[in-house]
Amino acid sequence: MKLPNLKHLHYLTVLHKEQHFHRAADKCNVSQSTLSAAVQNLEDSIGQQLLEREHKNFVFTDFGEALVNKSQYLLRQTHEWIEFAESAGDWKSGTLRIGVIPTIAPFLFEGMIRSISEALPDIKLQLHEDTTDNLLARLEDGELNLLVLALPMQTPGCKQLVIGRDPFHLIAHEDSTQDISVAPAVDTLPKDSIFLLQKEHCLTEHAVSACGLQHKEQISSLTANSLHTLVSLVNSGMGYTFLPEMALNKNILAGSDVVSLPAEDGAYRELGLVWRNGTTRVQLFRYLAKLLSKLTPEPADID
Repeated sequence: MKLPNLKHLHYLTVLHKEQHFHRAADKCNVSQSTLSAAVQNLEDSIGQQLLEREHKNFVFTDFGEALVNKSQYLLRQTHEWIEFAESAGDWKSGTLRIGVIPTIAPFLFEGMIRSISEALPDIKLQLHEDTTDNLLARLEDGELNLLVLALPMQTPGCKQLVIGRDPFHLIAHEDSTQDISVAPAVDTLPKDSIFLLQKEHCLTEHAVSACGLQHKEQISSLTANSLHTLVSLVNSGMGYTFLPEMALNKNILAGSDVVSLPAEDGAYRELGLVWRNGTTRVQLFRYLAKLLSKLTPEPADID
């Protein structure tokens, strides 16, 4: 059997992810007929059926599912091979694609770009902002090399390295904090008065866990899609929220009548780097960890 076409394997994995020929073809920037022909070509060369087709519908066969898993691994290794070849084995050069979640990106990008540009001038940096789930999927697919996430977080098949802590602060309108210097206990706040981000933002999960908000009647059903929207809600006098210190250090409260108080019990989230097991760029990632830890509110001691 002749060697498989890597592009055809890529088409197959995208089709498996999208479960729709038209959407998969759009993702691959090819026509639907080209994608269909590529899958058929794979079936002919392997001598095995990959899809069970009925009119416009299809399902992957058991063998097809297994081949997709093998193809995903092969494509990830191919990305690693290309990156190694582009850098000529020099870990301080080549293209580096980093994904960062929205509750970190706006407060880290500027310092990250400056630090990496100064310390690693031969690195071609590409930054991508997206939700945790999307970034992990793109890391697994080989589209990204490294992630900056808030931890703790389950990342199967990946290594994690904590680079620092990011303390939480209770955010309140100044009129409600005139006679206090520390954050009031959550249980003393009014019902439905604490605003959080929508559930797809992992900051909500970390704030709930770190600040003791589980099953609290103080949590409002009104959610926001950004930290700036949370500040606006609090500024209107409607209630309270919890923000990470990283955002406060970038003056997210500027122009508002909102103040911050340290959260109870020193609540915090961890900031960390995440990369795939088996990557050849661990030396670079550990170097970056030391570099980026300096940009966190409470840097970790990294060996």
